[in-house]
Amino acid sequence: MNERAVPILLSRDLRETLAFFERLGFENRGAPPEEWGYLIIGRGTADLHFTEDLSVDPLRTSSMCYLYVDDAQRVYEEWADAVDPDPATGSRIVAPVTTDYGMREFAIVDRSGNLVRVGSPL
Repeated sequence: MNERAVPILLSRDLRETLAFFERLGFENRGAPPEEWGYLIIGRGTADLHFTEDLSVDPLRTSSMCYLYVDDAQRVYEEWADAVDPDPATGSRIVAPVTTDYGMREFAIVDRSGNLVRVGSPL
């Protein structure tokens, strides 16, 4: 049996969200965001979904998900220059750490305040 879950995160602006994640190598895998107020993006076998919510405060939201990758350090190095810190929205990338639970992981925050933790087993 093949099962998987896909997070649905909130976006204050789907076009802004799409542009942010396109810089990280994701592609739009659904309809244009304006068609349904919904966005489906993917990179490799990873998918993220976003629904539009104009009331999202990026500095107060608690939306988050975890993205497992083969090599978190490599992905961080690929993404580091693609994320411009934005104090107004809290958007940023946080350098990788080795955790006491056996993962190498880092974090990004998009311009809607969504925290995406990215990790790989040691």
